Amino acid sequence: MDGGARAVRGGWSRRRFVGAVTGVAAMAAVPAPARPGPEPGSGHGTGQVPSETAAPEAAARSGKPAGRGSGPRPLYLGTYTSVEGGGAGIGLAVYDPVTGAVTGRGTLTGVADPSYLAVHPNGRTLYAVDERPDGGVTAVRLADRKVLGTRSTGGAGPCHLSVHPGGRWLLSADYRSGSVAVHPIDGSGALGERTDLVTHSSPPPGPGQQGPHAHQFVTAPDGRHVLAVDLGTDTVYTYRLDTRTGRLTETSRAHTRPGAGPRHLTFHPGGRYAYLADEVDDTVTVCAYDPPTGRLTVGRPQSTGSGPGTNYPAQILVTADGRFAYLANRGDNSLARYAVEAGGSRLRLLDTVPVAGDFPRQIAFSPDGGLLFTANQKSGTVSVFHVDRVSGALRLAGEPFSSPVAVCALPL
Repeated sequence: MDGGARAVRGGWSRRRFVGAVTGVAAMAAVPAPARPGPEPGSGHGTGQVPSETAAPEAAARSGKPAGRGSGPRPLYLGTYTSVEGGGAGIGLAVYDPVTGAVTGRGTLTGVADPSYLAVHPNGRTLYAVDERPDGGVTAVRLADRKVLGTRSTGGAGPCHLSVHPGGRWLLSADYRSGSVAVHPIDGSGALGERTDLVTHSSPPPGPGQQGPHAHQFVTAPDGRHVLAVDLGTDTVYTYRLDTRTGRLTETSRAHTRPGAGPRHLTFHPGGRYAYLADEVDDTVTVCAYDPPTGRLTVGRPQSTGSGPGTNYPAQILVTADGRFAYLANRGDNSLARYAVEAGGSRLRLLDTVPVAGDFPRQIAFSPDGGLLFTANQKSGTVSVFHVDRVSGALRLAGEPFSSPVAVCALPL
């Protein structure tokens, strides 16, 4: 969710208590996990279908990663449709994988408040949250951009979703109700009725929070566990997902410092460490992860590299080779670059780079890792950066692309 004002969230708001953390980050290490584990393996609508995107869309449907010279690639943009100055649906664009230049291609209508997007592993279906009090998740077939239907999450204000690696289950997090949901995905990519809904009823809300606020729901690299990050309870919940029934069983909880407000977690490719962005107290932490049990151990907080003003860390990413991590700082309006050291157990702050926009809500790599996209909510822009393969340094790729209330950028 946004730091500061919540007016763009369909009219809701919440109080914020933020402790700023400034200065240069020290290296933070956590104990190694006890045991290393093996690495794995409704309503219908019609959107606008601009014909000029047919070629890149066909490439996306192949399910193959983009190459640096493969021609224009699809880019989907999330927004809010219910706020002043917002979009009319999911933004459509293409980007050049070599130059990073973005070109608009219209809008896919028929999806309400699509603030977060994800794609099926086979590349054929796009999923969006409908971030409204009566929360929903929507499936869109990319071949012809047909809206396949919307299913209720059973909660309020869904703000994140992801597809289980097996491609059969959609996981979503409801911010306002503090709940997580599971929906089946059929062979066409459409969603079935919800198979489970869990509301985080304990521990009690952290300082300044009025209740649980689930902000992310993702699958661990081992494939056996799914983790829900809850900003309101300062907790990361680990569940086992029954891949036959779609039911969740809680296995453990990891608690951050009271008032940290954990927002987003990402795993190191080695699968034994994860990095947690704490929105409320402006910190980032390294966590140890034990694949056999799914237990997460939260390390000590460290700097986001932000200046003396108010800052709300949003999303953290790690490069595919596990050498660098990047954190989006809303307020400081920067991207912090970290060196990942000691097999993933340590982050070392290298520098920060301005995002050339205001309030970078979400960041994403292109499939080949050569570009990094930032969705800048308050400036209504998407910035694109070249990622240096050796140093991890970021270089802005031209002027940012204008997109109304840009809150999510999904390059395929």
